[in-house]
Amino acid sequence: SNLSASCWSRLHPVNMFNSYNVKFHHSKALTSPYPGSHIERSQVPEDKVGWLTEWKDYSPVEYTAKSVLARPSWADPQISDEGFSPKFNERDGEVERKSLNGLYVVKNGRPCNPVGRTGLTGRGLLGRWGPNHAADPVVTRWKRDGSGSKVAHPVSGKNILQFVAIKRRDCGEWAIPGGMVDPGEKITATLKREFEEEALNSLQKSPEEKAKLEKQLQKLFSQEHLVVYRGYVDDPRNTDNAWIETEVVNYHDETGETMDNLPLEAGDDAGVVKWVDISEKLELYASHSYFIKLVTEKQGAHWSEDPDSECHE
Repeated sequence: SNLSASCWSRLHPVNMFNSYNVKFHHSKALTSPYPGSHIERSQVPEDKVGWLTEWKDYSPVEYTAKSVLARPSWADPQISDEGFSPKFNERDGEVERKSLNGLYVVKNGRPCNPVGRTGLTGRGLLGRWGPNHAADPVVTRWKRDGSGSKVAHPVSGKNILQFVAIKRRDCGEWAIPGGMVDPGEKITATLKREFEEEALNSLQKSPEEKAKLEKQLQKLFSQEHLVVYRGYVDDPRNTDNAWIETEVVNYHDETGETMDNLPLEAGDDAGVVKWVDISEKLELYASHSYFIKLVTEKQGAHWSEDPDSECHE
């Protein structure tokens, strides 16, 4: 529980995967100003993050973005609104309010971030009180040379893996082309839909073009895939009462035949989309570098030039 933020991002997957007893430290969820605003969080010292640490003088800033208060279809009402009584820690109609990390505390009618204080109450940019469920598809292939042979890294000797990355419009950072799970939507449907919208610009395609893409993608998304992570995400949008959880799934195109014929085109929230070589030098949005590292471990691919770069408890 005393791991530093930088070390947390390198934790071995057995410590993270469905581990309800592991304590994480916030890093990106404590940054100011809050995304898309000039709001500064109250500063939270590292030793005061956990709710079990008494802090009588804690006075977080209350903030929920106007775009959320306008009550779009993906957002809850305010807790105080008449007739709104969410069922926390269970499935609430079509909305999944259960956490992937087990039960969370509800205090004064508001759910408490399972990792601890963030210096901000309310929902910020997030629609749901409590967990906001996302899905992140990591689509990979091997880097190949002109003759079609796999390219190995000169130092580690391991083959280099590539993944489809998008450059986010909101912050300019590179990321996995994922997104939020719609109410009642199956996670497998979210993964495929988000990849189509973000990396293939399916929303702007004609019905014929979309049908062709669907046929090509079906092969990749119906094959055996690898769930590399399920749980809390250290995201700059998190607050004391609303946070992001995700399921990260790796779809690997071993031969490259499926993805080589798909035209990558940025769409929806993406500004740019391209294949990116994976290594520890990548700087990605939120916890995405950690997720990508898990994929390289599962695939036995290159990650670091330093064999001793692993982080141990």
